[in-house]
Amino acid sequence: MRTGAVLAIVAFLLFGCKGEQQATVEAPDAQKSAAMRFATIGTGGVTGVYYPTGGAISKMVNKKAKEYRLRATVESTGGSVFNVNAIMTGDLEFGIVQSDRQYQAYHGRADWDGNPQQRLRAVFSIHPESVTLVAAVDSGIQTLAELRDKTVSIGNPGSGQRGNAGDLFEAAGIDPENDFRAEGLKAAESAGMLQDERIDAYFYTVGHPNGSVKEAVAGARKVRFVPVDEATVAKLTARFPYYAPSLIPVEFYPGVANEADVPTFGVKATLCTSADVPEDVVYAVTKEVFENFDEFKGLHPAYKVLTKKSMLQGLSAPLHPGAERYFKEAGLME
Repeated sequence: MRTGAVLAIVAFLLFGCKGEQQATVEAPDAQKSAAMRFATIGTGGVTGVYYPTGGAISKMVNKKAKEYRLRATVESTGGSVFNVNAIMTGDLEFGIVQSDRQYQAYHGRADWDGNPQQRLRAVFSIHPESVTLVAAVDSGIQTLAELRDKTVSIGNPGSGQRGNAGDLFEAAGIDPENDFRAEGLKAAESAGMLQDERIDAYFYTVGHPNGSVKEAVAGARKVRFVPVDEATVAKLTARFPYYAPSLIPVEFYPGVANEADVPTFGVKATLCTSADVPEDVVYAVTKEVFENFDEFKGLHPAYKVLTKKSMLQGLSAPLHPGAERYFKEAGLME
């Protein structure tokens, strides 16, 4: 009996203590697997569209923070260029970036001349910023061809709309130096100049609704939006991957001559990340936005024209594997 008792005690000391020791060793791994991760979304100024967009995405993700072991935060930033650079240094996990800036960064152009950001990845696109051609009805301009011999503001030098207009003229076979009288007005000046009959039409690359365009539509001189035909849009999107088809919604502009939404093209606001961000993190963010699509779409009037398919357009950096995984599961891509 005594011998058996001694053996039992020895066995307990050997195996019982070992079991406790093993449990102690495994505890840190268990804690590590349950650790919360954090992802910051860079946006833009607090008064713009980018900031509330980032806030909405973070709220959607945070509703399932325990499930994903992920908590998202939003940060007001200087916009596209800042966001790209911060993503690349790891200061941000995500950032909202204009699609043309996304293209320039990935290919080493403009602000990144000679320094391509090849670890930049696309997640999805958001609202369109449409190339908008506003024309006075009494000018007779209903198509691009009818710009001939008119006075048209193509945007101030160095502006986005001036560059977009130049791409459009080339695709449509229009010579701005000879076919019409080009003015270089700032977008904020154009509505007043149109109403004062100083110009017949002007270009403005902008998300809708927009206050300056509302000013033009509300004036005594009646205006219309001039469509960009499908063939010309196809040429532009084939040549420039950061362009995408878009629509100008007329419901935001009571009194405009158009009765239906007007087709055009534009750049996109896009959500970007880095190849270094884990696949499951990007998958979670993508899934929550698309599975709560109606809620997301209701965030801002500019999102009214969004479709799930359109949110895969205008992406000019490689798609992150986490986003691609969700899109394939959802049947949005093969």
